[in-house]
Amino acid sequence: METKIKTLIVDDELYSRDELSHLLEAYPSIQIVGEADSGEAAILKAIQLQPDVVFLDVEMPKVNGMDAAKALLELKKAPLIVFATAYPEFAVEAFRYNAIDYLLKPFDEEQLEETVKRIEKQFHTSEEKENAKQNGKLAIDTSGEIIYLDPKDILYIVRDEKVTKLITKLDEYESKTQLKEFESRLDSFGFFRIHKSFLVNLKYVTRLTPWFNGAYQLEIEGRKEQLSVSRNYVKALRAKLEI
Repeated sequence: METKIKTLIVDDELYSRDELSHLLEAYPSIQIVGEADSGEAAILKAIQLQPDVVFLDVEMPKVNGMDAAKALLELKKAPLIVFATAYPEFAVEAFRYNAIDYLLKPFDEEQLEETVKRIEKQFHTSEEKENAKQNGKLAIDTSGEIIYLDPKDILYIVRDEKVTKLITKLDEYESKTQLKEFESRLDSFGFFRIHKSFLVNLKYVTRLTPWFNGAYQLEIEGRKEQLSVSRNYVKALRAKLEI
């Protein structure tokens, strides 16, 4: 089954959100996962829902659409941006934020169809690149030889003094590579930094227990040890883990 394009609609006017939602329902590829009535709410919703595309109004109180777009593009998983507004004069500024399109109210159905086609093309191109990347293996230079690990088999990675240890389901491997580099290389494989010394595969997290001073202890499937979660990472970790 074709992957749905998760879509967030942002507009401070309920009527405009309802209209756009109704029009987008005609496209099987589009899945509306949420709505927001302000730029501030859009940012929070995007962090929570991780949409693939955001339809974003420009003129909104407090945090306007342009400021919201800037914040959205700084997210780890930045969505595609489509501005949907009654104001044509912001079009030039909008494309500075890599907007995929600029729709004017009242919405023209033919223009919306072109927008959706553009979204589908860019989304599936990105998805194909991501799938190709997901098929790769992590190369570990250890003891003079190169070992290739499937990222999905790695439970967690820990930096212990000058050695980085990779803990898998069946074995442990040592490398001199910095934890920060592994964090970058495994960015799209579901790994998350919970501490300056720990990088975990979120797939295997089974328990999170309060410790002290806002810190937590984390348990990994099949392991007895508990890993420290710094309080600065707790909120983001829970946002990643919880539905």
